[in-house]
Amino acid sequence: MEQLLLNGPYLTDGGMETTFIFHDGIELNHFASFELLLDSEGRWRLREYFRQYLDLAVEYQCNFILETPTWRTNPDWCYKLGYSVEELRKINFDAVQFLKEVKSEYESRPGHILISGCIGPRGDGYQPEKIMSASEAAKYHTTQIEALTDAGVDLVSAYTLNYSEEAMGIAQVAKRLQIPVVISFTLETDGQLPNRETLRDAIEKVDEYTDLYVSYYMINCAHPEHFKKVLKSEGKWKSRIAAIRANASTKSHAELDASETLDTGDCNHLAEGYSELKQLLPGLRVVGGCCGTDLSHIKAIADKLFENKKILQP
Repeated sequence: MEQLLLNGPYLTDGGMETTFIFHDGIELNHFASFELLLDSEGRWRLREYFRQYLDLAVEYQCNFILETPTWRTNPDWCYKLGYSVEELRKINFDAVQFLKEVKSEYESRPGHILISGCIGPRGDGYQPEKIMSASEAAKYHTTQIEALTDAGVDLVSAYTLNYSEEAMGIAQVAKRLQIPVVISFTLETDGQLPNRETLRDAIEKVDEYTDLYVSYYMINCAHPEHFKKVLKSEGKWKSRIAAIRANASTKSHAELDASETLDTGDCNHLAEGYSELKQLLPGLRVVGGCCGTDLSHIKAIADKLFENKKILQP
């Protein structure tokens, strides 16, 4: 992790897809934000979306992680959306080039900016469907990880994973390609993965399988109220968690799935949750948001965690 993350904290963005759908009124087929890259208006909206968060990082003099809008750009989802494997490769490559352009606007400003290639689960983000073995998961995710790596990302980050074997396969491919990888699990209201694994077991299984290759772990798409209790236990596995991208809402995944409106929760309550997590996770370095969060949530979190601003070392 120390080789990947420099001194000081890192901010990242909020809930990209929920922002576009519920705040901007943009229809995203199958929650696929990568389609915004396909026309000039969509690219403009993506650019403005990232700029607001980068400006916030400049205000707080924080480092930043730019995440490609490719959570749905894997073979099964691209097939559902009508794209071929070759188009999948091109879209992933183009997403990285787009973020390199965005990054170039901020090169002269304080802070370290990383470009992360975003990988989503093969199936639904809230519940496991077809459970792959680690080798099956490696085969499945190879095309996307290779495309992102060839495009020149600094790391790849796998989000909203809900069982350990898929994480093991993704990490295996990253290790073969020698690209840093971040693994992010989603958790239910009881703090367990949707397949009923404990967070500790999932992290330890992936670490054993990959010989500790994963740069760090993250929790995303769950509210701090859902998992802070499990982080009160001790163990070396906790030191492997360096990032949180929480939901705005305290609702369960099932409730969110059934909801036709966006629950943006309480910004201050969410920020307090991050403050508690910081006490439970001394290694917490990267903070951002997931479903239902927008700039106001990330600003509230930054206000709470980085009250003195100007926190980067010269």
